[in-house]
Amino acid sequence: MIDPNFIYENQELVTRKYLEKGYDFNSKDFSNLYLARKKAIQGVEELKKKQNEFNKKITDGKRKPTKSELIEIKELSNQVKENEQIRKSADESFREKLLGYPNIHDDTVPIGSNPKDNKTIREVGKIKKYDFTILNHTEIGKNFELFDLETAAKITGTRFNLYKGLGAKLERALINFMLDEHGKKGYEEVFPPFICNEKSFIGTGNLPKFEEDLFKIEGTKHYLIPTAEVPLTNIHADEILNIASLPKKYVAYSACFRSEAGSYGKDVKGLIRQHQFNKVELVKFVDERSSFEELEDLTNDACAILDKLELPYRVVTLCSGDMSFASAKTYDIEVWLPSENQYREISSCSNFCSFQARRANIKYKSDKKTKFVHTLNGSGLAVGRTLVAILENYQQKDGSVEIPKAIRPYMNNLDFIS
Repeated sequence: MIDPNFIYENQELVTRKYLEKGYDFNSKDFSNLYLARKKAIQGVEELKKKQNEFNKKITDGKRKPTKSELIEIKELSNQVKENEQIRKSADESFREKLLGYPNIHDDTVPIGSNPKDNKTIREVGKIKKYDFTILNHTEIGKNFELFDLETAAKITGTRFNLYKGLGAKLERALINFMLDEHGKKGYEEVFPPFICNEKSFIGTGNLPKFEEDLFKIEGTKHYLIPTAEVPLTNIHADEILNIASLPKKYVAYSACFRSEAGSYGKDVKGLIRQHQFNKVELVKFVDERSSFEELEDLTNDACAILDKLELPYRVVTLCSGDMSFASAKTYDIEVWLPSENQYREISSCSNFCSFQARRANIKYKSDKKTKFVHTLNGSGLAVGRTLVAILENYQQKDGSVEIPKAIRPYMNNLDFIS
C-alpha cells in the first residue's frame, strides 16, 4: 500500500508512474474518496470536541446537568455514533481502493512494457558447447527414473510431480544445501506454516487482487501459500521493531502452491511450471535508508548458490511493465537451459519499500520516530528449476549426469547419476 497522502499530493507523478507500469490510475476517483474520508474524520473530531467541551462545562461547574442538558448530551452522543459509522464506511471504501493500487517503481527501473525491455546487468559462467545431441530434463529424468509425471497425474492431476530415488535425494540435497549456505550469511532459518489466513495474504499484496492464482481451502478464509514470502513477511505483522534489530534476515524452505491461472498452454511438459513445487525463500526487514543496498546483497546471496553450483546465469533488471504488483524494483536471476537454448527465471529478488509494511502494519523506531520498515524478498532458489538446470548442464556424452561438487556431500559423495 502506498501512503495516501503521497498519492494525493503527487497525483501527476503517480499517474505517470502507473502508466509506465501499465496501470490506469483514476485520480478523480481517488481524490473523491480521499476527501470524503478526510471530511468524515473531521466531522467525528469536531463532534467529539464539542461533546468534550460540553461535558467539561458541566463538570467544572460541579453540578448535575439540567434536563435540557441531558437531552443535548444524548443528542451529541447519537451524532458521534452516526458520524463514526460514516467515518468507518469511508475508511473501508478508501482502504479497499488503496489495496487495489500497485506499488510505484523506483526511478532506476528501466521503462518498458514487456520482457524485451528488461535490462541485462551481467552474465556469469561459461555456456558449454556439446559434441553430442543433448537431452532435455524430462528425457534425462525418465532415463534414470528420477521423477514420474504420469504417476503424479494419476494421483493428483496434471502439473504435479513425483520425485523418486536419486531424483528425490537430489531435490532434498539442494534444499539442505541452500538452507545451509544462506544460514552461513546470517539468515535465520524458519520452517513456516504452508497455510496462511486472508490477513497475511493482504499484507504481502496477494489479496485481494490475485485470488484466482491461489488455492483456497473451501469454507475458510485460508489459502495454501504460493511462496514462503507470505508467512515470513507476516512474522512481524502489527509489530514495532527496534532499529538496532535491523536488518532481520530469514530463510525458509516451503512447498509452494499456485493455480497458474492464465498460464494455460505454457510449459506443459516437465518441471518448469507446476502447481506444487519446492523453493527456498529469503526475506529481509530493513531500515528505509539502506533498502536498495540490501537488495543488491540479497540478489548476490541468491546468485552465490548458482556460483557454487557452477551453473551459467544472468541477472536482469525488470522494466516497469514487467514488474510485480507489489515491487518497487526487481532483479530476475535466469539460469541457462541448454535444451531450450535460452535463460529461464530461477529467482526474483525484489525491494517492496514500505508497500507491504503499510499493508501488514510493520514499523520500526528510529530517532524517537516510528516509521514503516522496508521489506525485501527473493528466491534462494527455486529448487525444481535448479534440479532441471543441473540435469541439463551437467549431462555427459555417455548419458550420465555429473553431480556438482558443492552438493556431493549431500548426496553421499556420489559423483555421477548413471
